[in-house]
Amino acid sequence: MKRSEKAQIIGQKLDELYPTTPVPLNHSSAYTLLVAVMLSAQTTDKKVNEVTPALFAAADTPEQMATLEVEQIQTLIREIGLAPTKAKNLRKMAEQIVEKGGLRPDWDYLESLAGVGHKTASVLMAQWYGIPAFPVDTHIHRLAARWGLSKAKNVEQTERDLKALWPKETWNKRHLQIIFFGREYCPARNHDLTACPICAWAASKKRIAQEMRG
Repeated sequence: MKRSEKAQIIGQKLDELYPTTPVPLNHSSAYTLLVAVMLSAQTTDKKVNEVTPALFAAADTPEQMATLEVEQIQTLIREIGLAPTKAKNLRKMAEQIVEKGGLRPDWDYLESLAGVGHKTASVLMAQWYGIPAFPVDTHIHRLAARWGLSKAKNVEQTERDLKALWPKETWNKRHLQIIFFGREYCPARNHDLTACPICAWAASKKRIAQEMRG
């Protein structure tokens, strides 16, 4: 089966399973979504959603965040992985946004902010501004490899491969659907590919054998 045909069938399956794709991180503005996505690196969405109410009660705008000391921010997010670094970045990012007159849907601008990489900027572009983007994290990278949709060694190439397989207007929902599917059916460890609704037919025999051994 061609990669493009496989992607079409997987897309149909994901649409059936996840007709709606709510953003799993709680937010009320472009800024609070950006903060939540930044905090979610190497941390579960569930943990981020437990921490952000207190953080946003103290500061839910860049103007407010810029007035907090780094130590105060770190205390508010202490349960999150890499809290010291993230606290510094949150303060710096807030100052940058205030200085530049607010957030806007500009790739170069967003990726110039402290703690904001391409993946974080992609989530904001897709889920707040509605601009087609395909944020690829380690989970999407893993599933794309399992399903034979990409042989890429890094997330940047996986992003290019997946963008080429699905129409632009589906990208914003598709990346969330793959994340939801991974959580529900396709975990990183101890996964029986032969029992998975997609891996069972999409993964190569070689890939199934590798993971069964691993």
